[in-house]
Amino acid sequence: MRRNDFGSAQIPADRPDRRPARTRARRAMQAGAAALIASVFGFASPAGAHVTVTPSTTAAGAHAVLQFSVGHGCADSPTTRITIQIPAQITSVTPTRTALWKIAKQTETVDPPAVDAHGNKIVQRVASVTFSTDTPLPDGYREVFELTVQLPEATGTKLVFPTIQTCAQGESAWIEVAQDGQNVEELELPAPSFITSEPGEGTAHHMTTDDAHSEHSAATAPVSGKDRALTFAALAAGALGTLLGGAALVRQRRRT
Repeated sequence: MRRNDFGSAQIPADRPDRRPARTRARRAMQAGAAALIASVFGFASPAGAHVTVTPSTTAAGAHAVLQFSVGHGCADSPTTRITIQIPAQITSVTPTRTALWKIAKQTETVDPPAVDAHGNKIVQRVASVTFSTDTPLPDGYREVFELTVQLPEATGTKLVFPTIQTCAQGESAWIEVAQDGQNVEELELPAPSFITSEPGEGTAHHMTTDDAHSEHSAATAPVSGKDRALTFAALAAGALGTLLGGAALVRQRRRT
């Protein structure tokens, strides 16, 4: 019997595998468990990174927390400033403060004035929000910037947020918009965007200005490291239980 470099027995390629069926089944299930746990804990290769927006809800007319994610610099150069342009359909914007970043809002006149859901006349709106820092975000590290906004009342409205990423050296203008029939994946620097949905889709209920902040604070609070670890542990335990159940079934079938 030949042995491999690790000192364990190695079955020649020209001989059939005569190990008991129970052993083969157990090893196959172990391999399956390893693959499943790897997928649960994210050991897969990362996808291509862009500046993206993730809304807490897309329901037309709802208040939403928009998370803008930046996961890399400009050709390896660290990020020093992010400027997010707000689409004209959005007239209510509240940035979330963050420890390492200064926030500046640029406003513009709304002409003609708009009227919100409560009958208030809107003559000024936030046209862009800039986050800047004296502690640059290194390339390969992720940062999330949050804006609370009220989405327009019209369903099916495409909201585009052209974003300028300024780095210690150079910048990236995430401003490209897919034209009719064009796949957004074909764009090199796509602007973050999403489309509003029917009221009630993607959110518990249509919120008013008064309860938007309190309810979304609880609904969109980031998952803590402890909660994430518990979730992964539960998934891994469930997968292990399934595999052990399969092993018991194999043993029972061999006994009958």
